[in-house]
Amino acid sequence: MANRIQKPEWLKISIGSNERYSETKRILDSHNLHTICSSGRCPNMSECWGRGTATFMIGGEICTRSCKFCNTLTGRPLALDEQEPTHVAKSIALMKLKHAVITSVDRDDLPDQGATHWAKTINEVKRLNPGLTTEVLIPDFQGHTDLVDIVIAASPDIISHNMETVRRITPKVRSAANYDTSLKVLKHIASKGVVAKSGMMVGLGETPEEVEELMDDLRSAGCRILTIGQYLQPTRKHYAVVEYITPAQFKIYKEVGLSKGFDQVESGPLVRSSYHAEKHILK
Repeated sequence: MANRIQKPEWLKISIGSNERYSETKRILDSHNLHTICSSGRCPNMSECWGRGTATFMIGGEICTRSCKFCNTLTGRPLALDEQEPTHVAKSIALMKLKHAVITSVDRDDLPDQGATHWAKTINEVKRLNPGLTTEVLIPDFQGHTDLVDIVIAASPDIISHNMETVRRITPKVRSAANYDTSLKVLKHIASKGVVAKSGMMVGLGETPEEVEELMDDLRSAGCRILTIGQYLQPTRKHYAVVEYITPAQFKIYKEVGLSKGFDQVESGPLVRSSYHAEKHILK
């Protein structure tokens, strides 16, 4: 307990709600939908829900993996809800969104790891919301590019897959995912002409040199958009924060990333992979 690092002032946020926040919560609750906002204890939930935006999480709320940085429930998932694609699509319509972000738990228990459910959701969302742009944050599908192709065929505007951390730390915090497998998935996405995006956390003990190495690996894979945010320990049983990265260092990471050729880099203490995602649609 004595080794816990005190959270700095720049990470302290005001929690509040407004009418739009309450309406967003009502819509999500009425359709029995899950969001990574709440399951991931995102620090931006109040702000995003207050703007009427949310990142929908499909495939249920129980993940088959148990990563040491993630607060999502882990265990044996329930059967897929066949009505979930329609519920997500209708909620997006009710929220009057112009851009939607969808993610999922890992479903290693399913023969196709949830890829078909992913495609059904994207297609239904687009059917009920003409003109909507979409970003999907997908799992690695254990590196099976044929399953990634099922998602690609549904034509989302951006396909994101998070590296999460640098190569050295990956085995310490990701329960099943592999650094090179994640790069393979991103390279495959980019090779199909789809905008590839990834995100990483800092503050887990990585060095700036390792962050730059990850940037280089992502650029070599064809990744065009990168998000970098501070890791926050969800509970005391999760991986401990090693360091709180300063806003000045985040600014440096953004400048370095842009100099390496990323089209867009979001870098800041409170940045998450879907934060201000509507700005990531490349013109």
